[in-house]
Amino acid sequence: MNSHFKKSLVLAVAAAASLVSVAAFGQDKPAAKPPVAADASASRWDIFIGYSYLAPKDTVNVMQPDGIIVPVDYKAINWGEIVSGTYYFNKYVGAQIEGGFHRCGETESDCGNNDSFVTGAGGIVFRYPTADITPFAHALAGAAYVGGPLHEPNTWGPDITVGGGMDYNTPLFNHHLAIRLFQADYEYMHVNFGPGVYGGRANINAARLSAGLVFHIGSIVPPPPVTLACSVNPPSIYPGEPVTVTGTADMLNPKKTAVYTWSGDGVTGTGASATVATASLAPGTYTVKGNVSQGPKPGQSADCSATYTVKAFEPPTVSCSANPSTIKPGDTSAITATGVSPQNRPLTYSYSASAGSVSGTGNSATFASAGAPAGSVTVTCTVTDDKGQTASSTTSVTIEAPYVAPAPTTSSLCSITFDKDTKRPMRVDNEAKACLDDIALTLQSKSDAALAVVGSSTADEKAPPKKKLKKGEVAPDYAAQRAVNTKDYLVTEKGIDASRITVYTGSGDGKKVEDYLVPSGATFSVSGATPVSGDVKPQARKPLPERHPKK
Repeated sequence: MNSHFKKSLVLAVAAAASLVSVAAFGQDKPAAKPPVAADASASRWDIFIGYSYLAPKDTVNVMQPDGIIVPVDYKAINWGEIVSGTYYFNKYVGAQIEGGFHRCGETESDCGNNDSFVTGAGGIVFRYPTADITPFAHALAGAAYVGGPLHEPNTWGPDITVGGGMDYNTPLFNHHLAIRLFQADYEYMHVNFGPGVYGGRANINAARLSAGLVFHIGSIVPPPPVTLACSVNPPSIYPGEPVTVTGTADMLNPKKTAVYTWSGDGVTGTGASATVATASLAPGTYTVKGNVSQGPKPGQSADCSATYTVKAFEPPTVSCSANPSTIKPGDTSAITATGVSPQNRPLTYSYSASAGSVSGTGNSATFASAGAPAGSVTVTCTVTDDKGQTASSTTSVTIEAPYVAPAPTTSSLCSITFDKDTKRPMRVDNEAKACLDDIALTLQSKSDAALAVVGSSTADEKAPPKKKLKKGEVAPDYAAQRAVNTKDYLVTEKGIDASRITVYTGSGDGKKVEDYLVPSGATFSVSGATPVSGDVKPQARKPLPERHPKK
């Protein structure tokens, strides 16, 4: 690498360092670490340092000392440096200053067909930042310090640059370093070397390709606003107990001082915490407000509030119990009252009863049932503290009444069905015998009890017969016949006294008989049950005739 290139690189680095310092000085606070997203590349400043290749295109007609005009072309310069600084007004648009350094050789005598170009320009730049790449385009105008293609001295002229490129955003240095993959520019320079020997006019159309490093400084994304959260401890107190308020701030600038202020009844404090004097506060809910500030700009201060409750002194509580809780007439029961004052104030006890009498002092008393009727008696225990606040609780003492035996009631026994023998739907079949045998045993063991037999029939059986009855023929009463047949089985086959069995017809729908045991002193009462008249006679239990297979 030649000395011109080294010197130019040093100058470029120095210029970049100066721009970095200016940019850093211009920031109000250190940029917060941006997230890895599209806004991560939306920097406030971009500093670019890189390599540049310049391919100028023009022919200059140069007069020689002998008066002959010689056309001379510019040649490409393979080694060059480029540096630029860009300030972005928003995420997409910014202002840019750029310098290009393309040297012809070690000394001026080396210059000839490889002349030098030093350019400086400023203008507008447009970009579209994403998380990974940032394409951009710019248009610049400025001046160029150009050497001639053949012994002409370096001369100033106007310069116009239009082009664009693409940056790759690396994660290095917390996403502050990017690589300019390429920058391609068209550059127009006009220089007048004057008349006479080694004079001439140059209208240079140049292509410039560059690549290098881009340093992101600052951020378009504003820093997150300061936040403040308040908490009180404890949140509920009695008058005179202390309360501490603590403010927890976030997103503060560590280089700036945070100023805290507090307000509220009895609140004092200047730091991140404050105290509250509550001795003179009446019961109720109170609010403490806090503020933290690092400057007048939006987002540099935050407010918070928290509430606490001053409780009134609580009344006492009491529980009341009786032992035993059930006594016989004339007996006594021990009453125990357990009173509690939340503030441990002295308590006095008193007692009363809805019947009988109760006497005692302190937390125990005696209930006497003399003169009280049978049933539940309510005993009230009351406590009173020294501030006149009271609480009451009750317990009950049950005084037993003389024993009275309960009246006997009817109970349901097993039932039998008649739906299997379709030809004789009122016959007590063999399957019913198990139920009826159990009923007979029950009647034999309870000789003073009676039996109620309730027969039922289906809706079809209750309907008028489909065939015309013969003269003197009566439609069967299926429900009554089933009840009578059941009674007949118990009387004739199990030896039960017929006077102990009463037959009824029921309102139910079904081919069945239900049986009820009626103890002595009880009255049979089943909804819909109607006594069967004496006209219904029992049917003999004949077995079915044997069926012989056809030969």
